Amino acid sequence: MTIKAKKSLGQNFLIDQRIIEKITSIMDIENKTVMEVGPGTGNLTESILNKNIKKIYLIEKDKNLCINLKKKFDSKINLINADILNINEKNIDKENLIVFGNLPYNISTEILTKWIINLDDTNFWFDCLILMFQKEVADRIIAQHNKSEYGRLSIISNWKLNVKKICEVSPESFYPKPKIMSTLLFFKPKKKFYNFNDPRNLEKVTRIFFNHRRKMLKKPFNQLFNGNYGVAEKLNINLDLRPQNLNFDDYYKITQEFERLGN
Repeated sequence: MTIKAKKSLGQNFLIDQRIIEKITSIMDIENKTVMEVGPGTGNLTESILNKNIKKIYLIEKDKNLCINLKKKFDSKINLINADILNINEKNIDKENLIVFGNLPYNISTEILTKWIINLDDTNFWFDCLILMFQKEVADRIIAQHNKSEYGRLSIISNWKLNVKKICEVSPESFYPKPKIMSTLLFFKPKKKFYNFNDPRNLEKVTRIFFNHRRKMLKKPFNQLFNGNYGVAEKLNINLDLRPQNLNFDDYYKITQEFERLGN
């Protein structure tokens, strides 16, 4: 069967064996339970299986690719033909998963945000995430404050996870070749992080601030706290700054204060 990449699903298949080997060597996965999102033609899957893993779950939305993967790997894989955005990952296996993913570019931020926001504070369902993003998205994930790429995605991604850039990957490593560079990132859960009553409040707070990215902080503070600028004083925040000048901790403290005041 000839496999054609579907543009509508953001498919670009990883074909560079050197990059594939680099990905599967980031950490020791022997006797571990693995989940791969968007396995495509199974090039990365094959390399993962060669590492003597305990078990692998493949999440693939494309039915034709699923038929091909089943033929190629048969009983070596546990294949789930579904949209990753509709899956409850906690129900996949009792063991924590090591997650690999050459994520579809059109929904990569949605997938990552869903995983972080839905994380149970007491029970992470994964040990680590090893994920490929388009470079522009990866730059936003790893950006620190005072950088132009810094924003909502940076703040949400770094809330419960330590993020490390592994390498950039050229378009030649994929088929069909994308028009942009890609970046491989490694995510590991933090032992300590800020707790919120409802993680969606972090999304709300950051959305309000970065909707006014170029405005001074007075405007979003007024919107969030109904003119109660005492919050800024309490948190030692200068309202003449702009949203990109506040660091991660500032936003986590603002969110806690937002919840405490019952807004």
